[in-house]
Amino acid sequence: MYARLTTALGFTLALAVSAQAGTLEKVRERGQLLCGVSPGVAGFSVPDEAGRWTGFDVDLCRAVAAATLGDASKVKFIPLSPKDRFVSLQSGEIDVLSRQATWTLSRDTQLGLRFAGINYYDGQGFMIRKSLNAGSAKELGGASVCVPTGTTTELNIADFFRANGMKYESVSFESGDQAAKAFESGRCDVFSNDVSALSAYRLKLVNPAEFVILPELISKEPLGPVVRQGDEAWNSIVRWSYFAMVAAEELGVSSANADQLAASGSPEVRRLLGSEGKFGEPMGLKNDWAMQIVKQVGNYGESHDRNVGAGSRLGIARGLNNLWSKGGLQYSPPVR
Repeated sequence: MYARLTTALGFTLALAVSAQAGTLEKVRERGQLLCGVSPGVAGFSVPDEAGRWTGFDVDLCRAVAAATLGDASKVKFIPLSPKDRFVSLQSGEIDVLSRQATWTLSRDTQLGLRFAGINYYDGQGFMIRKSLNAGSAKELGGASVCVPTGTTTELNIADFFRANGMKYESVSFESGDQAAKAFESGRCDVFSNDVSALSAYRLKLVNPAEFVILPELISKEPLGPVVRQGDEAWNSIVRWSYFAMVAAEELGVSSANADQLAASGSPEVRRLLGSEGKFGEPMGLKNDWAMQIVKQVGNYGESHDRNVGAGSRLGIARGLNNLWSKGGLQYSPPVR
Protein backbone atom coordinates (compact mmCIF):
# COMPACT_ATOMS: atom_id res chain seq x y z
CA MET A 1 0.00 0.00 0.00
CA TYR A 2 2.77 2.44 0.98
CA ALA A 3 4.68 1.69 -2.23
CA ARG A 4 1.59 2.27 -4.37
CA LEU A 5 0.88 5.54 -2.54
CA THR A 6 4.46 6.70 -3.01
CA THR A 7 4.29 5.87 -6.72
CA ALA A 8 0.99 7.74 -7.08
CA LEU A 9 2.37 10.78 -5.29
CA GLY A 10 5.47 10.69 -7.46
CA PHE A 11 3.34 10.55 -10.61
CA THR A 12 1.21 13.48 -9.40
CA LEU A 13 4.31 15.56 -8.67
CA ALA A 14 5.74 14.68 -12.09
CA LEU A 15 2.56 15.94 -13.73
CA ALA A 16 2.75 19.13 -11.68
CA VAL A 17 6.36 19.75 -12.71
CA SER A 18 5.45 19.10 -16.35
CA ALA A 19 2.56 21.58 -16.16
CA GLN A 20 4.89 24.22 -14.72
CA ALA A 21 6.90 24.15 -17.93
CA GLY A 22 4.41 26.67 -19.27
CA THR A 23 4.02 30.30 -18.34
CA LEU A 24 6.31 30.07 -15.31
CA GLU A 25 9.13 28.69 -17.43
CA LYS A 26 8.65 31.42 -20.05
CA VAL A 27 8.66 34.12 -17.39
CA ARG A 28 11.91 32.78 -15.95
CA GLU A 29 13.57 32.42 -19.35
CA ARG A 30 12.56 35.98 -20.15
CA GLY A 31 13.54 37.23 -16.70
CA GLN A 32 10.50 39.44 -16.68
CA LEU A 33 6.75 39.25 -16.09
CA LEU A 34 4.50 40.77 -18.76
CA CYS A 35 1.49 42.33 -17.06
CA GLY A 36 -1.54 43.90 -18.74
CA VAL A 37 -3.04 46.90 -16.95
CA SER A 38 -5.37 49.80 -17.61
CA PRO A 39 -3.72 52.63 -19.60
CA GLY A 40 -3.85 54.98 -16.63
CA VAL A 41 -6.34 54.96 -13.75
CA ALA A 42 -5.21 56.85 -10.65
CA GLY A 43 -4.63 54.57 -7.69
CA PHE A 44 -4.80 51.40 -9.77
CA SER A 45 -2.32 51.62 -12.63
CA VAL A 46 -0.60 54.80 -13.70
CA PRO A 47 2.94 55.66 -14.90
CA ASP A 48 4.84 58.68 -13.58
CA GLU A 49 6.97 61.00 -15.72
CA ALA A 50 9.87 58.56 -15.50
CA GLY A 51 7.65 55.72 -16.72
CA ARG A 52 7.49 53.96 -13.36
CA TRP A 53 4.11 52.35 -12.79
CA THR A 54 2.34 52.43 -9.44
CA GLY A 55 -1.08 51.40 -8.19
CA PHE A 56 -3.17 48.64 -6.67
CA ASP A 57 -3.23 46.61 -9.91
CA VAL A 58 0.49 47.20 -10.36
CA ASP A 59 1.16 45.79 -6.88
CA LEU A 60 -0.49 42.49 -7.79
CA CYS A 61 1.86 42.15 -10.75
CA ARG A 62 4.84 43.04 -8.61
CA ALA A 63 3.74 40.39 -6.10
CA VAL A 64 3.74 37.71 -8.83
CA ALA A 65 7.19 38.85 -9.97
CA ALA A 66 8.49 38.71 -6.39
CA ALA A 67 7.12 35.18 -5.99
CA THR A 68 8.42 33.82 -9.30
CA LEU A 69 11.59 35.84 -9.94
CA GLY A 70 12.47 37.00 -6.44
CA ASP A 71 12.37 40.62 -7.62
CA ALA A 72 9.20 42.71 -7.64
CA SER A 73 10.73 45.18 -10.11
CA LYS A 74 11.07 42.63 -12.91
CA VAL A 75 7.76 43.51 -14.56
CA LYS A 76 6.96 45.07 -17.90
CA PHE A 77 3.60 46.82 -17.76
CA ILE A 78 1.57 46.80 -20.95
CA PRO A 79 -1.34 49.29 -21.04
CA LEU A 80 -4.39 47.79 -22.73
CA SER A 81 -7.77 49.14 -23.79
CA PRO A 82 -10.93 47.17 -22.92
CA LYS A 83 -11.22 45.84 -26.47
CA ASP A 84 -7.61 44.59 -26.57
CA ARG A 85 -7.16 43.14 -23.08
CA PHE A 86 -8.51 39.62 -23.59
CA VAL A 87 -6.97 39.13 -27.04
CA SER A 88 -3.58 40.17 -25.65
CA LEU A 89 -3.86 37.56 -22.92
CA GLN A 90 -5.17 34.83 -25.24
CA SER A 91 -2.34 35.45 -27.74
CA GLY A 92 0.41 35.34 -25.11
CA GLU A 93 1.34 39.01 -25.39
CA ILE A 94 0.94 39.20 -21.61
CA ASP A 95 1.27 36.64 -18.82
CA VAL A 96 -1.46 38.04 -16.58
CA LEU A 97 -4.17 40.69 -16.81
CA SER A 98 -4.46 42.57 -13.53
CA ARG A 99 -7.91 43.55 -12.15
CA GLN A 100 -9.07 45.09 -15.40
CA ALA A 101 -11.99 42.75 -15.94
CA THR A 102 -15.18 41.70 -14.18
CA TRP A 103 -15.55 37.97 -13.51
CA THR A 104 -18.68 36.85 -15.38
CA LEU A 105 -19.99 33.45 -16.46
CA SER A 106 -19.48 34.08 -20.18
CA ARG A 107 -15.92 35.35 -19.74
CA ASP A 108 -15.13 32.39 -17.51
CA THR A 109 -16.50 29.78 -19.90
CA GLN A 110 -16.14 31.15 -23.44
CA LEU A 111 -12.82 33.03 -23.73
CA GLY A 112 -10.29 30.35 -22.79
CA LEU A 113 -9.35 32.31 -19.68
CA ARG A 114 -9.33 31.74 -15.92
CA PHE A 115 -9.96 34.26 -13.17
CA ALA A 116 -7.41 33.64 -10.42
CA GLY A 117 -9.36 35.35 -7.65
CA ILE A 118 -11.29 38.46 -6.64
CA ASN A 119 -8.88 40.99 -5.19
CA TYR A 120 -11.27 43.94 -5.49
CA TYR A 121 -15.03 43.97 -4.96
CA ASP A 122 -16.60 46.89 -6.80
CA GLY A 123 -19.90 48.03 -8.28
CA GLN A 124 -20.98 50.24 -11.18
CA GLY A 125 -22.28 53.72 -10.53
CA PHE A 126 -22.94 57.10 -12.15
CA MET A 127 -21.15 60.44 -12.00
CA ILE A 128 -23.04 63.65 -12.85
CA ARG A 129 -22.59 67.40 -12.60
CA LYS A 130 -23.95 68.79 -9.36
CA SER A 131 -25.90 71.28 -11.46
CA LEU A 132 -28.01 68.41 -12.81
CA ASN A 133 -29.65 68.30 -9.36
CA ALA A 134 -30.27 64.56 -9.41
CA GLY A 135 -30.06 62.71 -6.12
CA SER A 136 -30.70 59.24 -7.48
CA ALA A 137 -29.85 57.20 -10.56
CA LYS A 138 -33.59 56.65 -11.00
CA GLU A 139 -33.90 60.35 -11.92
CA LEU A 140 -31.72 59.92 -15.02
CA GLY A 141 -34.46 59.00 -17.51
CA GLY A 142 -33.71 60.47 -20.94
CA ALA A 143 -30.05 61.16 -20.09
CA SER A 144 -27.11 60.58 -22.40
CA VAL A 145 -24.49 58.32 -20.82
CA CYS A 146 -20.77 58.18 -21.67
CA VAL A 147 -19.35 54.63 -21.38
CA PRO A 148 -16.21 52.73 -22.44
CA THR A 149 -17.13 50.23 -25.15
CA GLY A 150 -16.55 46.48 -24.98
CA THR A 151 -17.23 46.35 -21.25
CA THR A 152 -19.86 45.04 -18.84
CA THR A 153 -20.59 48.72 -18.18
CA GLU A 154 -22.61 48.97 -21.39
CA LEU A 155 -24.61 45.85 -20.57
CA ASN A 156 -25.32 46.93 -16.98
CA ILE A 157 -26.60 50.32 -18.12
CA ALA A 158 -28.95 48.69 -20.61
CA ASP A 159 -30.26 46.38 -17.86
CA PHE A 160 -30.70 49.22 -15.36
CA PHE A 161 -32.62 51.56 -17.64
CA ARG A 162 -34.79 48.75 -19.04
CA ALA A 163 -35.59 47.42 -15.55
CA ASN A 164 -36.64 50.91 -14.43
CA GLY A 165 -38.66 51.70 -17.56
CA MET A 166 -36.43 54.62 -18.57
CA LYS A 167 -34.97 55.68 -21.89
CA TYR A 168 -31.36 56.81 -22.35
CA GLU A 169 -28.77 57.46 -25.03
CA SER A 170 -25.50 55.52 -24.90
CA VAL A 171 -22.38 57.38 -26.09
CA SER A 172 -19.52 54.87 -26.41
CA PHE A 173 -15.77 55.42 -26.43
CA GLU A 174 -12.81 53.07 -26.75
CA SER A 175 -11.37 53.95 -23.35
CA GLY A 176 -12.42 55.26 -19.97
CA ASP A 177 -10.19 58.31 -20.47
CA GLN A 178 -12.00 59.22 -23.68
CA ALA A 179 -15.38 58.76 -22.00
CA ALA A 180 -14.33 60.92 -19.05
CA LYS A 181 -13.07 63.73 -21.28
CA ALA A 182 -16.24 63.64 -23.36
CA PHE A 183 -18.32 63.79 -20.19
CA GLU A 184 -16.34 66.75 -18.88
CA SER A 185 -16.73 68.59 -22.18
CA GLY A 186 -20.52 68.21 -22.04
CA ARG A 187 -21.03 65.58 -24.72
CA CYS A 188 -23.17 63.58 -22.31
CA ASP A 189 -25.06 64.09 -19.06
CA VAL A 190 -23.68 61.11 -17.17
CA PHE A 191 -20.47 59.10 -16.96
CA SER A 192 -20.85 55.49 -15.85
CA ASN A 193 -18.13 53.08 -14.76
CA ASP A 194 -17.05 51.09 -11.72
CA VAL A 195 -17.19 53.39 -8.69
CA SER A 196 -13.46 52.95 -8.05
CA ALA A 197 -12.74 54.11 -11.60
CA LEU A 198 -15.19 57.03 -11.29
CA SER A 199 -13.37 58.14 -8.13
CA ALA A 200 -10.07 58.06 -10.01
CA TYR A 201 -11.36 59.84 -13.12
CA ARG A 202 -13.01 62.52 -10.98
CA LEU A 203 -9.58 63.55 -9.68
CA LYS A 204 -8.41 64.12 -13.25
CA LEU A 205 -11.20 66.57 -14.08
CA VAL A 206 -10.32 70.27 -14.09
CA ASN A 207 -12.88 71.08 -11.37
CA PRO A 208 -13.65 67.86 -9.45
CA ALA A 209 -15.86 69.73 -6.98
CA GLU A 210 -18.40 70.34 -9.76
CA PHE A 211 -19.13 66.62 -10.03
CA VAL A 212 -20.68 64.03 -7.73
CA ILE A 213 -20.95 60.23 -7.77
CA LEU A 214 -24.50 59.08 -7.08
CA PRO A 215 -24.97 56.66 -4.16
CA GLU A 216 -26.51 53.69 -6.00
CA LEU A 217 -24.57 50.69 -7.20
CA ILE A 218 -26.32 49.06 -10.14
CA SER A 219 -24.18 45.94 -10.40
CA LYS A 220 -21.74 43.57 -8.76
CA GLU A 221 -18.23 43.94 -10.17
CA PRO A 222 -15.92 41.19 -8.85
CA LEU A 223 -12.52 42.17 -10.21
CA GLY A 224 -9.30 40.21 -10.18
CA PRO A 225 -6.30 38.88 -12.10
CA VAL A 226 -6.91 36.78 -15.21
CA VAL A 227 -4.68 34.12 -16.81
CA ARG A 228 -4.96 31.76 -19.75
CA GLN A 229 -6.90 28.52 -19.40
CA GLY A 230 -4.85 25.34 -19.52
CA ASP A 231 -1.94 26.32 -17.29
CA GLU A 232 -3.28 25.46 -13.86
CA ALA A 233 0.16 25.73 -12.27
CA TRP A 234 0.41 29.38 -13.33
CA ASN A 235 -3.16 30.01 -12.21
CA SER A 236 -2.21 28.70 -8.75
CA ILE A 237 0.85 30.96 -8.58
CA VAL A 238 -1.13 34.10 -9.44
CA ARG A 239 -3.98 33.12 -7.10
CA TRP A 240 -1.67 32.41 -4.16
CA SER A 241 0.34 35.57 -4.74
CA TYR A 242 -2.89 37.44 -4.06
CA PHE A 243 -3.84 35.16 -1.16
CA ALA A 244 -0.39 35.65 0.40
CA MET A 245 -1.01 39.39 0.64
CA VAL A 246 -4.37 38.83 2.32
CA ALA A 247 -3.00 36.15 4.65
CA ALA A 248 -0.16 38.45 5.67
CA GLU A 249 -2.61 41.17 6.69
CA GLU A 250 -4.72 38.61 8.57
CA LEU A 251 -1.65 37.49 10.52
CA GLY A 252 -0.27 40.98 11.16
CA VAL A 253 2.72 40.50 8.86
CA SER A 254 3.83 43.63 6.99
CA SER A 255 6.74 44.83 4.90
CA ALA A 256 8.17 46.41 8.08
CA ASN A 257 8.13 43.33 10.31
CA ALA A 258 8.33 40.34 7.95
CA ASP A 259 12.01 39.63 8.70
CA GLN A 260 11.39 39.75 12.43
CA LEU A 261 8.27 37.56 12.29
CA ALA A 262 9.95 34.91 10.16
CA ALA A 263 11.31 33.59 13.46
CA SER A 264 7.90 33.89 15.11
CA GLY A 265 6.54 31.16 17.32
CA SER A 266 3.29 31.18 15.30
CA PRO A 267 3.10 28.11 13.04
CA GLU A 268 0.79 29.98 10.64
CA VAL A 269 3.23 32.86 10.24
CA ARG A 270 6.20 30.52 9.86
CA ARG A 271 4.43 28.53 7.14
CA LEU A 272 3.47 31.69 5.26
CA LEU A 273 6.98 33.13 5.37
CA GLY A 274 8.73 29.87 4.50
CA SER A 275 10.39 29.27 7.86
CA GLU A 276 8.50 26.01 8.26
CA GLY A 277 7.40 23.50 5.65
CA LYS A 278 8.00 23.47 1.91
CA PHE A 279 4.90 25.09 0.46
CA GLY A 280 6.63 26.81 -2.46
CA GLU A 281 8.02 23.66 -4.04
CA PRO A 282 4.68 22.27 -5.34
CA MET A 283 4.24 25.52 -7.29
CA GLY A 284 7.80 25.46 -8.59
CA LEU A 285 8.74 28.37 -6.31
CA LYS A 286 11.27 28.93 -3.57
CA ASN A 287 9.88 28.41 -0.10
CA ASP A 288 10.29 32.10 0.77
CA TRP A 289 8.02 33.14 -2.12
CA ALA A 290 5.45 34.78 0.18
CA MET A 291 8.18 36.42 2.28
CA GLN A 292 9.46 38.12 -0.89
CA ILE A 293 5.96 39.35 -1.73
CA VAL A 294 5.40 40.88 1.71
CA LYS A 295 8.89 42.38 2.03
CA GLN A 296 8.94 43.90 -1.45
CA VAL A 297 5.27 44.78 -2.03
CA GLY A 298 3.51 44.62 1.34
CA ASN A 299 0.36 42.96 2.59
CA TYR A 300 -3.10 43.54 1.12
CA GLY A 301 -3.95 46.32 3.58
CA GLU A 302 -0.71 48.19 2.88
CA SER A 303 -1.36 48.07 -0.86
CA HIS A 304 -4.98 49.20 -0.50
CA ASP A 305 -4.14 52.01 1.89
CA ARG A 306 -1.29 53.61 -0.07
CA ASN A 307 -2.92 53.30 -3.49
CA VAL A 308 -6.66 53.79 -3.11
CA GLY A 309 -7.47 53.92 0.60
CA ALA A 310 -7.02 56.31 3.50
CA GLY A 311 -3.37 56.99 2.67
CA SER A 312 -4.11 58.00 -0.93
CA ARG A 313 -5.75 60.87 -2.77
CA LEU A 314 -8.72 58.65 -3.59
CA GLY A 315 -9.55 57.87 0.03
CA ILE A 316 -11.82 54.93 -0.85
CA ALA A 317 -13.15 53.14 2.24
CA ARG A 318 -12.23 49.47 2.55
CA GLY A 319 -15.90 48.40 2.62
CA LEU A 320 -16.27 44.94 1.07
CA ASN A 321 -12.51 44.88 0.55
CA ASN A 322 -11.84 44.79 4.27
CA LEU A 323 -10.77 41.53 5.87
CA TRP A 324 -13.54 39.04 6.64
CA SER A 325 -12.79 39.54 10.34
CA LYS A 326 -13.61 43.23 9.97
CA GLY A 327 -16.85 42.90 8.02
CA GLY A 328 -15.40 42.59 4.52
CA LEU A 329 -15.01 39.78 1.99
CA GLN A 330 -11.23 39.47 1.76
CA TYR A 331 -10.37 36.00 3.03
CA SER A 332 -7.39 33.76 2.40
CA PRO A 333 -7.44 29.96 2.56
CA PRO A 334 -4.80 28.64 4.99
CA VAL A 335 -1.19 28.01 3.97
CA ARG A 336 -0.64 24.45 5.20
